[in-house]
Amino acid sequence: MSAPDSPHLNPLDIAAAWTAEGRQIALATVVETWGSAPRQAGSQLVIDAEGNFEGSVSGGCVEGAVIAEAVDVIASNNPRMLEFGVADETAWRVGLSCGGRIKVFVEPLV
Repeated sequence: MSAPDSPHLNPLDIAAAWTAEGRQIALATVVETWGSAPRQAGSQLVIDAEGNFEGSVSGGCVEGAVIAEAVDVIASNNPRMLEFGVADETAWRVGLSCGGRIKVFVEPLV
């Protein structure tokens, strides 16, 4: 879970620290946004194999979906491009009803 006392830590710094601890991790990065989106391109989220995370790529249920996909990315060692948008049925399911779309690249870091 995201630590409430570390809202300004850089996800890349956290990724380096977690890797040094021996954790398997993935990095999620917003690569594109269209319309209304809670985070801008370049926003990042670091996730470990246990589902612990720091940073932000969206918020709400979208972030939960990205974290779940990241755990799969770590297990498979295969990156994924995720897309959530208002025209996509998945967007409503994960809570992106603000009229925007986001594309998030999730990659394992070894």
